[in-house]
Parts: sequence; C-alpha cells; structure tokens
Amino acid sequence: MFDTKIAIVLRDDLASWQALNVTAFLTSGIVAQSPSVIGDPYIDRDGNAYNPLSIQPVIILAADQATISTIHRRSLERDIRTCLYIEEMFSTGHDAANRAVFAQFAPGEAKVVGIAMRAEKKLVDKITKGARMHP
Repeated sequence: MFDTKIAIVLRDDLASWQALNVTAFLTSGIVAQSPSVIGDPYIDRDGNAYNPLSIQPVIILAADQATISTIHRRSLERDIRTCLYIEEMFSTGHDAANRAVFAQFAPGEAKVVGIAMRAEKKLVDKITKGARMHP
C-alpha cells in the first residue's frame, strides 16, 4: 500500500517514560521532514473535530546499543536523513540545550537511544536489520 516505511528504533534498555518520550520526539521529526504523511482531521458523529494523524503506520523496533549504533552508521552510509535522539539529551530541558549537547558528539561517539526514518521500504528494512519488534 505504501512505497515507504516509517521505522523508529529504540534502545532496548530505556525506561518506559524514556521510550515514550523519545518516540514522541522522533515522530515529530518524521512529520517535520514529510508533512504529507499527515492526513485529514478526524470528525466524530457529533461533529467534534480532532487533529489529523499519520496516514501511514509506524513500526517501533528495539535494539541493543551495538545494533542501534550499526543502524545509525548504515543510515549515514546510505545518505538517509534520520531523526536521532542521544542519551545526553535526557539531561537537558529545552530544544536549544538539546541541540547544543547533540553537537558535542561525532556519529561514532553518540550514545544513540532512538533513531527514526522514513524511506523506501526495502532500504529501511536493510538499514534496521538486526532490530526486533518492540515488546
């Protein structure tokens, strides 16, 4: 049905609140990159309007630190623009601080806790190989 796939890979040792927080942040990055992924508003029977949602399913995967680092490397090698959340961002409190701490790390040094991408299905599958469905 879709030529593309949206995948979010979370490090498998995150606390529940961290996994949910990272998922929310990464999802917003996918929407910012691809606004066309958002559909029309929802209207209930009584005429109440609700915000539109993604028209495309999102797969949530889990991986250990080594695998998520490999996924990050593969995305860079294939020039796929991703959304990335690193461990140090948990200690910040706002966007400017997030970007400042993010800028302190090279790709090989970053302790990635979450990565998201939207690309051609087969490419996403190749990049995320080794990750498993999030429990």
